[in-house]
Amino acid sequence: MTPSTYAVTGHWIGGQTVAGSAGTLPVVNPATGEVVAETPAGTADDVDSAVAAARAAFPAWAATTVRHRADVLRRLGAGLAARAEEIARAITAEMGSPIGMSRTAQVAFPAAVVESVAGLADDFTWTEEIGNSLIVREPIGVVGAITPWNFPLQQIVSKLAPALLAGNTMVFKPSENAPLTARVLAEAAAEAGVPAGVFNVVYGTGATVGEAITAHPDVDMISFTGSTRAGQRISAVAAATVKRVAVELGGKGATIILDDADLPAAVERGLMMAFSNGGQVCGAWPRMLVPASRQDEAVALAVEAVEQYTVGDPTDEATRIGPMASEAHRQKVVGYIERGIADGARLVFGGPERPEDLPNGAYVKPTIFADVDPASAIAQEEIFGPVLTIIPYADEDEAVAIANGTPYGLTSGVFGEPEHALAVARRLRVGQVDVNGGHWNPLAPFGGYKQSGNGREFGRMGLEEFLETKSIQR
Repeated sequence: MTPSTYAVTGHWIGGQTVAGSAGTLPVVNPATGEVVAETPAGTADDVDSAVAAARAAFPAWAATTVRHRADVLRRLGAGLAARAEEIARAITAEMGSPIGMSRTAQVAFPAAVVESVAGLADDFTWTEEIGNSLIVREPIGVVGAITPWNFPLQQIVSKLAPALLAGNTMVFKPSENAPLTARVLAEAAAEAGVPAGVFNVVYGTGATVGEAITAHPDVDMISFTGSTRAGQRISAVAAATVKRVAVELGGKGATIILDDADLPAAVERGLMMAFSNGGQVCGAWPRMLVPASRQDEAVALAVEAVEQYTVGDPTDEATRIGPMASEAHRQKVVGYIERGIADGARLVFGGPERPEDLPNGAYVKPTIFADVDPASAIAQEEIFGPVLTIIPYADEDEAVAIANGTPYGLTSGVFGEPEHALAVARRLRVGQVDVNGGHWNPLAPFGGYKQSGNGREFGRMGLEEFLETKSIQR
């Protein structure tokens, strides 16, 4: 593995680099333990400067035409595509996503989101008449965006694109664990024609920078993706200024395999949705629900399939599971595996030990449990790692009850005869359900029920999150 160093020389405020004044934070490659970059440890004063820049830039940007803003977004998408390999390698270095995944989901998906949002410009209902009222949809103002480390570019682009199209300005705090693409995005935005002050980046921790953005009286909206615990804190802090809050939080999705499903295809897809990005996906399906009479068959298929999930150097094209994003996160995932064993779940693959050929780095063996109690910790809590729990069920009603029986409600998948699977999908208390492996649609809304969050991203509903509605009576 070739060491790489990425330079981040300062915050991006008002269209220029602004040096930090409070020390730096290291960015550690989880595969090697090497420090690959340092970013400024931002302060509340840095947030004040960024918010002032965003506030000053707002009137002129909001006054531009929607068509102009859409054109800027398309240029931004092209700029990101031109730097795709640079972005992919940075993401692999900062959080361990396998390079193949970085090139596709980590880079290609954000480009698709930018294009899909730009395409909304002409067809969206910006104004309409209801009786004697003119209904006008206007930008909210200054948006504070805070994102996690697992999809560092995707998560911010999913917020920035609709926010800019709506006419807002933004102050962005990337995760301190995966901040490298934030500078690339800022440079690409400037090159695309985003004016100075419209998009600002302040690096730092959630406790300092995140809190300052959330509490700031001149920030009109917070858009956050991350853990449920952090989302609860953000909601509480933002309440003091009664700003709008959209939060996309944790998940504990289920693969529900019905008795009339193609079992091998369903297990293969469910395993992929459990282990993609090392299981570090809020929309993952870490629970697999199977008819009790077919559990042994499903376990055998899952064990056979997981042998193909090569764990190793994330820069190797053959790797399917890289390291966890940090050593601290590796220890958390291992703790859950140990908890599963202690609670009596049947370990059928993997375990808490390090992979034999990887004594260093934040690596975890892909792990599969069977005969899992649906009330146990490994079936209820978000592990965020390559751990699949196979849960047998007696009948369809029990399967639905188990699937709905966690505090989360983000995603799930159902496999079976199409109409049968669709009927079960309608019973699930989640924001997105794939039936028989339905493909991702960047125009469809994404978000959760229950403790998986409030609000929606992508498509028309994602754009509406960043707009105020005014009624003018005539």
